[in-house]
Amino acid sequence: MGLHAVIAAGLPCSEACERNKAPILAILQQCLQAARSVLEVGSGTGQHAVHFAAAMPWLEWQPSERPGELDGILAWRESAALPNLHAPIALDVLGSWPEMGVDAVFSANTLHIMGLDGVEAFFAGAGRVLGAGGLLAVYGPFNYGGNFSSESNRQFDRWLKARDPRSGIRDIEAVHALAEAAGLQPQADHAMPANNRLLLWRKA
Repeated sequence: MGLHAVIAAGLPCSEACERNKAPILAILQQCLQAARSVLEVGSGTGQHAVHFAAAMPWLEWQPSERPGELDGILAWRESAALPNLHAPIALDVLGSWPEMGVDAVFSANTLHIMGLDGVEAFFAGAGRVLGAGGLLAVYGPFNYGGNFSSESNRQFDRWLKARDPRSGIRDIEAVHALAEAAGLQPQADHAMPANNRLLLWRKA
């Protein structure tokens, strides 16, 4: 569904999702060939969930979002009517995670919105729900060696911190340390459009 059709249908729309869904999908289609179940953490509007579930029908796609923020995902799911796209579940990374086991966890543009305690809880939770050999895929901006990868990311970080001092673009080294503590080993670091990355870890 194109952007104009989305607007005409009255569905919630993130222009960033519309821009990045194709390059993210190109990588996910390669690394999720053997997976059968995915938990998406922080599904937002639901655009990614619909786009990826439609393009990868072999996956059971489970979207999630914080309590009280599921309506947009429900609207997208109803519009798409995909058999492999599950109804969204409420998930606050700082709260109780569902008792489930999945082959993959995916999250886009969430770690820089959370506080550090949320980032820590995210990796711990992902490590618990992933089965052996499971994949964690995280999309968003990251710093390397404490340095911003672009001036636009520096400005974005400034905007994030003005909005919520607990948020901000995360250092890749700190993220890898949290992943390792959760039993996850780095697999790939893909450069993406608009100074973003798609990071992949595999559970030992």
